[in-house]
Amino acid sequence: MGGKRLRIDTNFQLKKCAKKRVVGEDDDRISQLPDDILIDILSFLSINEAARTSVLSSRWINLWKHTPSLNFDALSALRNKIQESSDWRKLLKTERRNYRRWVNSVLRSHKSTTLKEFIIRFDLNNSYKSSIARWLDFAFARQVQTLELDLGIYSNCLFSGEFLYDRRSVGAPKSMVVGFKSLKSLTLRYIDMTGGDIECILHNCPLLEQLVVHGAQRMSNLEVCGSSLVLKHLKIVNCYDFISLKVSAPRLTSLTVKMFEELLLEHVPMLTEVSLRCDSCSISIKRVFSQLSCCISQLKVLCLQLICLQYSIEQPIELCEFPEMPKLNKLVIKCCATGDESLVRLTAFMRAFPYLEEFVLKYEWYRLPREDKVMKDAIVRSPHNHLKVFKFCGYYGRTIDAELLSYILEKCVVLEKIIIDPSGAISPDTDELDVEHTARKNAKEHIEPHVPHHVQLVVL
Repeated sequence: MGGKRLRIDTNFQLKKCAKKRVVGEDDDRISQLPDDILIDILSFLSINEAARTSVLSSRWINLWKHTPSLNFDALSALRNKIQESSDWRKLLKTERRNYRRWVNSVLRSHKSTTLKEFIIRFDLNNSYKSSIARWLDFAFARQVQTLELDLGIYSNCLFSGEFLYDRRSVGAPKSMVVGFKSLKSLTLRYIDMTGGDIECILHNCPLLEQLVVHGAQRMSNLEVCGSSLVLKHLKIVNCYDFISLKVSAPRLTSLTVKMFEELLLEHVPMLTEVSLRCDSCSISIKRVFSQLSCCISQLKVLCLQLICLQYSIEQPIELCEFPEMPKLNKLVIKCCATGDESLVRLTAFMRAFPYLEEFVLKYEWYRLPREDKVMKDAIVRSPHNHLKVFKFCGYYGRTIDAELLSYILEKCVVLEKIIIDPSGAISPDTDELDVEHTARKNAKEHIEPHVPHHVQLVVL
């Protein structure tokens, strides 16, 4: 938030500076700042915005070339162009060449000897392997601290973990690239990594605090273990052949794992935030809590992604099997359903964790209700004495939505705020804007009159 605010102020000052150039250089106060401060300001701008400041005066010509942050993110813009193109294959071929020229041009001009941040985010295929390798060598040579490599979900790039190793050591035992040792944050998306590659990173990056691995198709087993690890945040997402994860990391505070079969947590004394994907049947949920047994009493934030809500309706969640979680104050439940299933059953989690202060329901649905049918659900309606905030993502105004909100208003005796977020429709057959407009209208008409004066209602 602070970065965005600084960016707006900086743009204003740069325009003001260009205008004052006509009056006289003495009036240009921002240009009188030391180079280090100006370069730090430029690091909040995009590469193209920073480069445009070179036209302000002779003082600014080379300043942007010293910025410690190089963010080559053009993935969203590319996807927008592809959606509007009649020949997306031809467009992609051209845009890839343009992207390579852009990155190469900036790197040739860049003069900073160190890098705080280096981001490559674009759909690149196998023919760009050598270019990617050169870009990474550039970053490693400058002791990069934050590195993100995102090659896009449609790239089919088989860029492997070989980039971890020094390519000059031909015929000798593999050694890590020296620049890797300066890394504090590493994000790898759609890179062909193995568990061994990730373990190599962990044991050769003594400063690494954050690791994100997304879409590594060859990774099946991973051990994140070591008393000397300083890793604080670990995220493993959409690795579809992933089987098992073992973690023993004394400084780990947050863990996100999606698509796994076995999770073994051993020594994680600082772990307070966990996000997991599981089946919505009670057996799988029980299994998840069993795998969290060594840290269950210390968790403060828990996020559970249920694959399908329909099954949980046929197989009710058994509260008696839930462990006691005395420190849990925030619970996030993500679920996907047709749009007809009762949501009140999800309040079973609320009743299981009586010290909750915030409950977030992220409900994705793909079909508008066929009829306004009345739900009859035999749910124990016991009061909740600590819940202060309830956020409902995916609200539309169905009977099932009203049923859930009625329960919240009736049983959450210290409730302070209800947040309604109408986004959540994922059907290609529904108009997102129409759905959200209807949802907001329904919230105003059907929720607002029933909300007590001491409860704040926020409709996003």
